Amino acid sequence: MSPDDDAQHLIVLPGRDEAEALAADLEAEGLPDVRVVREALAGEDDSEAHEWAVYVRTPPDPAYAVRFEALAAAHDGWYDPDPHG
Repeated sequence: MSPDDDAQHLIVLPGRDEAEALAADLEAEGLPDVRVVREALAGEDDSEAHEWAVYVRTPPDPAYAVRFEALAAAHDGWYDPDPHG
């Protein structure tokens, strides 16, 4: 399976600390492609309107989406199952 077959996920969180902690936890679990990014909210130009997010690439498995959606909700964030769509 090539990296092009992997699923991409975005867990958007309200703060940088939460995003960095979640990214560290996911990396510790062995997920190889995890990074913290800043995401602009749709229609927002103000840099203060950017939220912190954890980008994760995983093998294609619907269980990841269910888990990441629950993690986002637990941290007062939201989950984007198709960050480049």
